[in-house]
Amino acid sequence: MNAAELDALLRQFLVDGKLSDAERKALAKWLDTNVTSEQKRGVARSRVFAAARNAVADPNAAQVIDFLEDVLKVLLPMGGNATAPSSTAPDEAFFSPGDACLGRIVSRLNGAHRTADLCVFTITDDRISGAILAAHKRGVKVRILTDNDKAFDEGSDIQRFIDAGIPVVVDHTPAHMHHKFAILDRTRLLNGSYNWTRSASSVNQENIIDTGDPTLLASFQREFDSLWEKLS
Repeated sequence: MNAAELDALLRQFLVDGKLSDAERKALAKWLDTNVTSEQKRGVARSRVFAAARNAVADPNAAQVIDFLEDVLKVLLPMGGNATAPSSTAPDEAFFSPGDACLGRIVSRLNGAHRTADLCVFTITDDRISGAILAAHKRGVKVRILTDNDKAFDEGSDIQRFIDAGIPVVVDHTPAHMHHKFAILDRTRLLNGSYNWTRSASSVNQENIIDTGDPTLLASFQREFDSLWEKLS
């Protein structure tokens, strides 16, 4: 792992104290290429905290960063005998009609702690919308990509999300943003034919796959970030 290269990236990103979408994409790409084990992930995490400490002049702020790093070592341990993160849960497939797909989507949204990137053609099922709004209210960074063909149809909840302050990007191109996938905390991917509608659970033959496969997660995250930048 090229630690010096990571340090240079972090110094560049810390100039304005923010992580833009483009910088997030560059960091994810670097991690995909260089972090091939939990040990290396732990080293990379330590470099991030070191870069943050070096960027602050106030010793009290540096102490807070030390505290945060120590706490995260407990909350998000790397390896060892601690409980495995959700990314190590088994990959599963779910089918409709029935509540299996719906239940898994709502469960993953309810369990999100940090981020929820949702890329779905249409969202009209209030049971799912309620879980999205609840995640936003508890501080999860939610982003929604959707299509203009269904975004403002009767029953669509897109305007509810906008009114709640959730960032929403709508595809207004002649083609359709027809994806139906979600990335939760960058550790779980939900993907399949299942539209987030009542009919998808009650009458349609649909499917979703719930996976923590890191290669698929990285690919779908790149696609989401690319569409977000292109359609914004």
